[in-house]
Amino acid sequence: MKIKIIFFIFLSFISGCVTVEPGMTPLEIQSMQQRSYENSKNVVFSSVVSVFQDLGYTIKSADLNTGFISAESMSENDPMAQILFGFSEVKNTRVTAYIETIGKLTNVRLNFVLSRQTSTQYGQTSKNERAILESNVYQNAFEKIENAIFIRSE
Repeated sequence: MKIKIIFFIFLSFISGCVTVEPGMTPLEIQSMQQRSYENSKNVVFSSVVSVFQDLGYTIKSADLNTGFISAESMSENDPMAQILFGFSEVKNTRVTAYIETIGKLTNVRLNFVLSRQTSTQYGQTSKNERAILESNVYQNAFEKIENAIFIRSE
């Protein structure tokens, strides 16, 4: 019993020494996920759809009136994990875009989400989703959108 108490105290001290990276604030996330363009909603909307397709996404829904686009990447699966370890993991990325006109600007907000689904040989499944918050992902997408807008605007 004494050993358990000492072990618990030891773990408490060690966990207190761990530094936790501060998460991004909502304003920082919005700043990373949103861009404004001086083009019509039609041009921006069709550019975003085109870029998603160029990046390998399948468009699931797109509505110009609401400005909402949802797309999904092809699933990736590792068959060796199922053979060697008895489970399979399927990964894919979903992306949504919301496009709105405010004044003379057209705003685009992107949201990338990584989805992982694991299944065991006994039929148990679990799904884990997390927002992708790496700025280079958004920078890459917005650069391609800007190029597509430039081409459509000429």
